[in-house]
Amino acid sequence: MSTVIAPPFIYLMAALVCPLLPSRWRALLLMGIPVLALLVLLAYPAGNHAVLSVVGFELTFMRVDKLALVFAIIFSIAALLAGLYAWHVRDTVQQVATLAYAGSAIGGVFAGDLISLFLWWEGTAVASVFLIWARRTPAAFATGMRYLIIQVLSGVLLLAGLLLHFQQTGSIAFEHLGLVSVGTWLMFIAFGIKCAFPLLHNWLQDAYPAATVTGTVVLSAFTTKMAIYALARGYAGTEILIYIGAIMTLFPIFFAEIENDLRRVLSYSLNNQLGFMVVGIGIGTELSLNGTAAHAFCHILYKSLLFMSVGAVLYRTGTSKASELGGLYKTMPVTMVCCLVGAASISAFPLFSGFVSKSLILDASASNGYYLVWLALLIASAGVLSHSGIKIPYFTFFAHDSGKRPAEAPVHMRAAMIITAALCVLIGVVPGPLYSLLPYDVDYQPYTFDHVLVQMQLLIFALLAFVFLMKTGIHPPEVRATNVDTDIIYRKWIPSVFPTLVGAVVAVNARARSMIMALLGSGYGNIERLTRPGAPLARGWSVASMMFIVIVLMCLLLVVNLL
Repeated sequence: MSTVIAPPFIYLMAALVCPLLPSRWRALLLMGIPVLALLVLLAYPAGNHAVLSVVGFELTFMRVDKLALVFAIIFSIAALLAGLYAWHVRDTVQQVATLAYAGSAIGGVFAGDLISLFLWWEGTAVASVFLIWARRTPAAFATGMRYLIIQVLSGVLLLAGLLLHFQQTGSIAFEHLGLVSVGTWLMFIAFGIKCAFPLLHNWLQDAYPAATVTGTVVLSAFTTKMAIYALARGYAGTEILIYIGAIMTLFPIFFAEIENDLRRVLSYSLNNQLGFMVVGIGIGTELSLNGTAAHAFCHILYKSLLFMSVGAVLYRTGTSKASELGGLYKTMPVTMVCCLVGAASISAFPLFSGFVSKSLILDASASNGYYLVWLALLIASAGVLSHSGIKIPYFTFFAHDSGKRPAEAPVHMRAAMIITAALCVLIGVVPGPLYSLLPYDVDYQPYTFDHVLVQMQLLIFALLAFVFLMKTGIHPPEVRATNVDTDIIYRKWIPSVFPTLVGAVVAVNARARSMIMALLGSGYGNIERLTRPGAPLARGWSVASMMFIVIVLMCLLLVVNLL
């Protein structure tokens, strides 16, 4: 396979060629390249390929194993579906960014060393920000800059960590790292930023809804899942991840419930689903890692489907605010059905994809004695049903009649949603093909009486709770407002103290300058007095005096050298 171009470079070559093509050919390229790259990567045998020696380092651009393969396959499928969904887009910036972004993400999962991982890591950051800037508004530019700063910070931490790790171990291999040194801790934090750990998460809710209609679909597939892959590769079995993941599943529920912008609701829901995967990585058993890989695979599909559905509504109505929508089932029935399939999948209804992947993680947490974590995951599952399984379709299509009568989504958008919905159902009904792709052999049956009964009880009680809250008026109303999360730090606190800080810095600077100038003036005056006629420095010096001074200086220099 050494003569075959590695799949990530196929994407990058296509990104270079894309601007030279007519608009229709560019749209075809976005769909054709993922198919070509998928066929190429499936032809690679297991092992290391595309190995390049650079200044004494061996960079491995294609480390093919089952863990990398399952992520690369779903990334390729996501790129294909996003290309179909974006068929109408004629913006060269978005098309080039999509190709470069997808290629960098696939390159990241195939990276066999930390240096090539860093290169692809930064590639995703630079390429993806253009999907936000493509809206070409001042707000989108500001959001993109915040997003880029966070992503580049993650890259800087990764670079610092790998340098310290190399200094300590002499190795750049990207394998199990563990929290054993400052370097591995820095890389852990770098991965955590892109994985949207608690308190490091708000870039996701800030940036994804700010992207274009099609750009949000692309963004939802790659960055965070590449971070999940990196954690699974480098930190499987790290127990702290179990508790980080449990917190991730719970805290977004409150924000999603009160959020009015449905794309922000889905962004919080994305954060919640990442928590399930992080828990699986932290447990570190074969069952839990299989669950993480399976859930990442399914999550990319149903989350893309939900973003596609809300994106289609935004495309037709110009808004994704729950308070401005409702009654759209009358004119957008296909979009509505696809949204319901995505909602059922993310809620883990039996016969939908989320059920066959989430069950693996839940069983792994219970079988390894993490009963409180298992309970937290159950509570989080109920929360997911409320804010994504019910809230998204209800307020978009069935709540109060907004009076809007938009046309159904364009044909290509409907085709992308229908295919994605079909995959969600197919995986849920026949999970065997997905299980065969997972990193370890799967001996697991999701459709047992206990699994189905427990899940249906949970879902039914969550549905009843939602109905009760709505009927009693306790459910938070959809308010036209911007909810503040950890972004309060840079949206409110820093701006409030910034003028005071600037004033203090200016005052200290002025005082320091005046003191320095006073000292310099005093010193200059003293030197001037010493050089006036008749002053010591203005008198004539005898040769004996000069020789004496030179001897003293030489003696001092000798003493210093001896010491």
